[in-house]
Amino acid sequence: MKVEHTCKILAKEVLGSGAVAMTLGVGDMVRTDRMGPGKFIHIQCGGASLLRRPISVCAWSVGRERDDTLTVVFETRGEGTAWLARRPVGHMLDVLGPLGNGFDVELGTYLLVGGGIGVPPMLSCAGYTGGTSTAILGFRSRDKAILLDEFAGECAQVQIATDDGSLGHHGFVDELVRRELEKQSYRAVLACGPRPMLKSVARAAAAFGVPCQVSMEERMGCGVGACLVCATPMRDGTVKHVCKDGPVFRAEEVDWDA
Repeated sequence: MKVEHTCKILAKEVLGSGAVAMTLGVGDMVRTDRMGPGKFIHIQCGGASLLRRPISVCAWSVGRERDDTLTVVFETRGEGTAWLARRPVGHMLDVLGPLGNGFDVELGTYLLVGGGIGVPPMLSCAGYTGGTSTAILGFRSRDKAILLDEFAGECAQVQIATDDGSLGHHGFVDELVRRELEKQSYRAVLACGPRPMLKSVARAAAAFGVPCQVSMEERMGCGVGACLVCATPMRDGTVKHVCKDGPVFRAEEVDWDA
């Protein structure tokens, strides 16, 4: 059963890229609602005329003598997220979650791939893999890079790609994915980012016979599968909802050419 929570903003930071990191006090959500890497929360932004905004969970902690906490990182992309970015520490938010089906992660060595605002949810995966995994992170430019120190603390190695070459590899993350899979064995590739990136990463993983899970970025309405906003075609001809059936899917399930 999906649970609605009233959550307090405990901390807020505007990152160098312009993205906003928020830590929320969420009661006993982490302890009781099966929190896991790749899940998201749905935040009511502004008045009733605005839809909730889905935001992936970046990190969480279990409270003992205080509330559990969640950290989310988001970009201002419209009226709703602009409203959320203006909320001060201490403000109370209406939050639905945790929602969705996340990554299937066990102890082992994974290749974690994030692009843009798809980077934060990969940090939650890194914490599950015992510091053995490699992260490949893609950004448009150096000034858009986020959470690099956090990934360095959770991963065996971190590789960066930028579209303009201002930081790390000049090019796209799938080029680094292919290079890495050529030289090292991984349990699976886990990826989150824009659809074109996911398509390229999925093809790279398939070429090396490595399982791949992808977290799809789609616009959502209800967040619980009652509307058709986030419908996504599958290779078997069915249509699944990113909010209810995902956001994480096995890469071979998705019809990338739909």
